[in-house]
Amino acid sequence: MFDRKELKARAKAAFKANYWRCVVVALIMAMIFGGGASGGKRKVQQSFAENEQIAQYDYNGNGKLDTDEIPAMLESLMQDAGKEAVMIAVGIVFGVIALVGAIASLLSIFVINPLSLGCDYFFLKNSDYPAEIGEVSRGFTPAWWNNVVTLFLRGLFLMLWGLLFAFPAVIKAQSYRLVPYIQAENPDLRGTEAITLSRRMMNGHKWEAFVFDLSFIGWYILAAMTASIAGVLWVSPYKAAADAELYKAIRDEYRG
Repeated sequence: MFDRKELKARAKAAFKANYWRCVVVALIMAMIFGGGASGGKRKVQQSFAENEQIAQYDYNGNGKLDTDEIPAMLESLMQDAGKEAVMIAVGIVFGVIALVGAIASLLSIFVINPLSLGCDYFFLKNSDYPAEIGEVSRGFTPAWWNNVVTLFLRGLFLMLWGLLFAFPAVIKAQSYRLVPYIQAENPDLRGTEAITLSRRMMNGHKWEAFVFDLSFIGWYILAAMTASIAGVLWVSPYKAAADAELYKAIRDEYRG
């Protein structure tokens, strides 16, 4: 059992004592978890806008395109370009998409995940003293491969749980939330060891941790109302610092 107010007070004090470094590291975390999603959203919106604009005109620019003409247009395209050329073009497009997806996945596994672990480690160390931004490198040294494997397995397990139902996935997300901190403090752990230890440490604390997260809803609303300005300058680093304090409280209780 832990005191939410006390944890938040400690987090706020540690954050204020090293304000700008905490903001920089929290910004890195935000770019890791939010940049790709927002960029993708903008691309989707742009694509819809362009398609809507095209659909408003026919080739002569005279009014809205009649959907009955689409089959004839496609048939004409196939005749002009040839079926083989079209299939080759489609194959190239899907090949490029697959290649980009593969590169993004590899980048996430081998770079983004360790970097995220390093950010968590920064806030963990910052709880004890004003940490240097260089603490983020913990994700890559001294046990980069162990970090890669452990975080990959955590993501894989969460994905598999998510294929069942949303609720079990939420529970397991709470069970595995301590993994980056455990791995960062114990770089020699391999495979599922940090995952198993996180699950044991979170026994009896999952609901508390869930309520702890909910207590920041007001801050998230403020961040949304300020176009994420408050999120970057206060909410994100404050929450990251609080998560580190939560880990320390659960760790110390588990050690007895």
